[in-house]
Amino acid sequence: MRIALYQARTGIDPAANAQGLVEAIASAAAGGAEMLFTPEMSGLLDQDRGRARPYLRTEAGDPVLAAVAAAAAEHGIWVHLGSLALLAEGEGGLINRGFLIDAEGQIRARYDKMHLFDVDLPTGESWRESTSYRAGVGPVAAASPAGLLGLSICYDLRFPDLYRTLTDAGATVLSVPAAFTVPTGQDHWHVLLRARAIEAGVFVIAAAQAGHHEDGRHTYGHSLVVDPWGRVLLDMADRNGVDFCDLDLGAVELVRSRLPAIRHRREIGPAEIVQ
Repeated sequence: MRIALYQARTGIDPAANAQGLVEAIASAAAGGAEMLFTPEMSGLLDQDRGRARPYLRTEAGDPVLAAVAAAAAEHGIWVHLGSLALLAEGEGGLINRGFLIDAEGQIRARYDKMHLFDVDLPTGESWRESTSYRAGVGPVAAASPAGLLGLSICYDLRFPDLYRTLTDAGATVLSVPAAFTVPTGQDHWHVLLRARAIEAGVFVIAAAQAGHHEDGRHTYGHSLVVDPWGRVLLDMADRNGVDFCDLDLGAVELVRSRLPAIRHRREIGPAEIVQ
């Protein structure tokens, strides 16, 4: 099957970002893709939370989500909308939520980012997602044209137990939409995504933010598609826009038959500590 990835440089105006997403959906459909994958924070990327706050809505009232759903239905294509910043319903705070939207524009699945990025980088960058965002409570996998799709978001990539849970549940494709920083991306992005593919013999699809953003941040780009053997099928480098990749979905079973590590998994208890 053919998929498309949208590598974006999302800004501080949700209306402009929504227009970019709608155009990406049209381009993906015109190029023959059955499914489009978009990055984390596709609707609004602004580290000035005071400036961003007036634009934030709950899921039911978010105009970017509505525009993407309408465009998916218009063009008859599935969309994994990597994530949006939304107001949490009822409990206050924010959620970083991804959506799987079908070709009729219906939401098939939702996933809230479980692992929040609270780090101080050697470059002086400091990020504290937990000061504003509420963590998701559990993994989500959903049926899609590419197979059972395991959902995750950005910093989740560093926690292999999440992906073991998803692949134990039958996921054969993992999606990792991201807005990776440049220093972490340069050293860790490719190796972690390839490792997640190799561990379980799955496809990994990672649509990313790329470039210098209006809010001052720099993101790494390099949206990737990795096959079940760990080979990179697509690397968008620093190119923004839509690109395509053809997946041989039979590769999952082929790789697992040759190297059945997923069948050799064991439940592992606490480590024995020897003094």
